[in-house]
Amino acid sequence: MLIVSILLLALPGMAQAQDADPPSRVARLNFIEGSVSFQPAGTSTWLEANPNHPLTTGDQLWADQGSRGELHMGGAVLRISAQTGISFLNLSDQAVQIQVAQGSAVLRVRHLEDNENYEIDTPNLALTILRPGEYRVDISADGTSSMVTAGNGTGEVTAGGSAYNIAPGQQYTFSGTDQVSIDAEPAPGPDDFQQWNLSRDAREDRMASARYVSRDVIGYEDLDDHGSWRDDPTYGHVWYPTGVAVGWAPYHYGHWAFVAPWGWTWVEDEPWGFAPFHYGRWVVAGGGWGWVPGPAPVVGAVYVRPVYAPALVAFVGGGGFAASITIGGGVGVAWFPLGPRDVWVPSYHVSAAYMTNVNVTNSVVINRTEVTNVYNTTIVNNNTNVNVNRTYMYQNAPGAVTAVPKASFQNGEPVAKASVQVSAQQIQHPQVVQATAITPTPRAVSGPGAPAKISARPPAMLASRPVVTKMAPSPRAIPVGHTAPASASTYHSMTATKPATTPPPGRTAAPPNGAFGKPPAAGPPAGQPGKPSTAGNPPPTKFQPPVRTNETPATNPAPPPKFQPPARENQPPARTNEPPASNPAPPAKFQPPARDNQPPPNTNGTPTNKPAANQPAPPTKKPNPPANESKPPKDSKDKDKDKDR
Repeated sequence: MLIVSILLLALPGMAQAQDADPPSRVARLNFIEGSVSFQPAGTSTWLEANPNHPLTTGDQLWADQGSRGELHMGGAVLRISAQTGISFLNLSDQAVQIQVAQGSAVLRVRHLEDNENYEIDTPNLALTILRPGEYRVDISADGTSSMVTAGNGTGEVTAGGSAYNIAPGQQYTFSGTDQVSIDAEPAPGPDDFQQWNLSRDAREDRMASARYVSRDVIGYEDLDDHGSWRDDPTYGHVWYPTGVAVGWAPYHYGHWAFVAPWGWTWVEDEPWGFAPFHYGRWVVAGGGWGWVPGPAPVVGAVYVRPVYAPALVAFVGGGGFAASITIGGGVGVAWFPLGPRDVWVPSYHVSAAYMTNVNVTNSVVINRTEVTNVYNTTIVNNNTNVNVNRTYMYQNAPGAVTAVPKASFQNGEPVAKASVQVSAQQIQHPQVVQATAITPTPRAVSGPGAPAKISARPPAMLASRPVVTKMAPSPRAIPVGHTAPASASTYHSMTATKPATTPPPGRTAAPPNGAFGKPPAAGPPAGQPGKPSTAGNPPPTKFQPPVRTNETPATNPAPPPKFQPPARENQPPARTNEPPASNPAPPAKFQPPARDNQPPPNTNGTPTNKPAANQPAPPTKKPNPPANESKPPKDSKDKDKDKDR
């Protein structure tokens, strides 16, 4: 029996304080063309992006001039063009919320569950995905215009306090911030960026590996090009990497990184090294190491998302959370890959459902009863700091155990270079020399990547741009250009004041420069006071004050800001059931904008003589009778009076 401990994957006290399960999905920048830089959450350093470093809430990316990137996030693919900055405001089981501060991005949603929400937020709108399909956003350089194109899906845009349905094959330009004007027209032909998207879609649709592994296993898209599949009588479909060195073993060529909320996370060096190290299990069969994915997708079966794990390994050691052992007279850390029957135990406290899902979705032969037993003895009884005696499949396999000095582990240094030899005696009877948490250094948080060039970082001005949202961002969200979670004033939470409408075709604003894929030219947005729309479309409703995140919109709007003329007394409130004027006249010169509590003009554009509510009606004069109208005859009493006179 091998004494194995659970390595603490978080800072001291962090695991105990964690109440909720971590997300079952992450994002991965799997393809880079040119230069894409990355800022990990909680740091101020922009680095050259590593395709195998998992991305989660708070992480930011920037594609340099002439560069592109592709990201998979389980059920969806996001592609970004040159000069594009994005941040993950939310990346959880139920919500994918992405800020696009500038540039162009295409989101392809393959499937959408009932409890899932996808949202793209720009400086002047929030796009909500309503069904699977492909959606594109283009943001102008000054951030005042956003162009939304639905390739083959339907969505809803919330902007300027109103909601608008977007239809397949249409392109919509939303110009302005407080008051938004709309341009709706058929989507033009594909530009270079869209052609690249189509080619990437076609490549992914042809992948043979999708027959053996769920498309929601992030990293499956690399398996076809770097290995082959064979059938095993015990484990089913097994993938074997090609081009690896003699004696190659899993979890040996890479480094450890600290990624919240999971903690210590393995980052493999090989270009295909994402899926086989965060999903499934490794097995020695057919003369070498092969990767066994979780259950293969079954047509018509209930959808179950594969659960991401930071590293499916067991650590050698004992005596508490630490996995520090004596190696060559010093302190070290040693681990080995889990086999298909081995139960993986997270060091952070999780629910029984999470513990079951993270194991059964990543193994075809796992024993559910064993998972339950392990959960009860470690999580329920809070015994993660006590030695767990358990036999593992590959604890004695030649070359399976990897060991490094503790300092190399903490600093996230390349493991292959820092690894040291360990004897069978050290593995079977490890001498524990330390029983404290293995705390990461700043380098383990940021990673060993080289700093990005100054020219390959987003412009500083992006940090000052607002972020229009419909969903509430995660408390851990960090907008583009920021280095820490932003204040509530950064987010403009939109609540539509009317049911969503579909903008009819036709321009209601100045036309954007260029075709699909080219952001509208920067400049004063159309539809502002003094430059009204001239088409027949009704303008959007007046911009409502943004609601702070997690706050319920106020029933009565706040008073106008200082220096704005107050509403006149006894003026009626705005009529909510009357349509706005189809062709409103431009305001007179130097005339202040219409006040919130004044009624809109009549729909026919003509003035009305109807007095305002609560105003006294003007006195009316009795009309003079017509000249030819005869007087009424006098009665007999009147005739007698005339005689008396």
